[in-house]
Amino acid sequence: MEFGLGGARGERRDAMFDGARKSLYEESGPPREPFTRDRWRAAAELGATGLCLPPEYGGGGLGALDTALSLEAFSRGGGDTALAFAVSAHLLACCVAIRDNADEDTRAELLPGLASGALVAANAMTEDGAGSDVSRLATVARADGDHYVLDGVKSFASNAPAADLIVTYATVDPALGFLGVTAFAVPRGLPGVTVSEPMAKMGLDGCPAGRVEFSGCRVPARFRLGAEGRGSAVFQGSMAWERACLPAVYLGMMEEQLGRAVEHARGRRQFGRALGDFQAVSHKLVAMKQRLESARLLLYRACWSLDEQDADAATHAALSKIAVSEAAVANSLDAIQVFGATGYLGSAGVERQLRDAVPGTIFSGTTEIQRELVARGLGL
Repeated sequence: MEFGLGGARGERRDAMFDGARKSLYEESGPPREPFTRDRWRAAAELGATGLCLPPEYGGGGLGALDTALSLEAFSRGGGDTALAFAVSAHLLACCVAIRDNADEDTRAELLPGLASGALVAANAMTEDGAGSDVSRLATVARADGDHYVLDGVKSFASNAPAADLIVTYATVDPALGFLGVTAFAVPRGLPGVTVSEPMAKMGLDGCPAGRVEFSGCRVPARFRLGAEGRGSAVFQGSMAWERACLPAVYLGMMEEQLGRAVEHARGRRQFGRALGDFQAVSHKLVAMKQRLESARLLLYRACWSLDEQDADAATHAALSKIAVSEAAVANSLDAIQVFGATGYLGSAGVERQLRDAVPGTIFSGTTEIQRELVARGLGL
């Protein structure tokens, strides 16, 4: 078993960190507003928007583990969890679905722009009445010649207010349940597509989320992803990548967070001593380190398992997501405690990390859903 990350793998990771630190890092923390196209282009120039897309379309051709390593370094170097989340949602929930399921002409039409960052993609699956239970979609798709007509409303679609392309799911027959779900890549400019303004959220402010309404939207059949009725398989395929790789952005956040907390504990003095000399503080930092390293090992194994097409890949991904998301919340709470009143101030960026961490226990299947997946893997 090899734990080292040397050679080309390590060089790629280090280059991503250095590039993100140089072009994206802001000492005071990123603004509490959706990402700008300038910041998106900066991410694209580093290759972040096409990491796991085929090289022939301008992508990096990376597997799941190398994709996760790059996203971790991008998040840590840029210091902007929300932008890293937005890039990951674009890449893993959307681009992967197109990469693996679109026909060749549609891949050639869409993937170059997605890889280069010229196009921003949003994933629109969740509805007001269908969250974890994706078999109960109310959005319908009706075949009409060489088009499908889509009607319905999606909620909580990450990147939607900024998106040029929306990967979405609709049922061709509600009576069929998940067997009727069909996937589409819908250009935002098509008539009948309406996207809301960004929703006000607790955290991840830099990643805009919104509602998407399809009203008599005629989508050319070439934009269907996979066969009719195969949407659930398309979704599960992209979710396998998202659950395994996307939490890596929180590893990057926690690494940067821990470094700042240690630096603060060394430099801040109380009662004539450095904060780090107090066992109550030093042990808290040790706990943060332990959670981070434990979560990192689980995530790397989950990504390796996906690359190897291991039969237990879904269980590994679920375990990893639980560990990373819970560690991110716990570490953020501890970081605020170490920083004290300064950590509570918005200007320091520490409280923002807590707000950014909380959604990790919800997206891509809640922690409760992940525990059910692990239980299923145990044969329960």
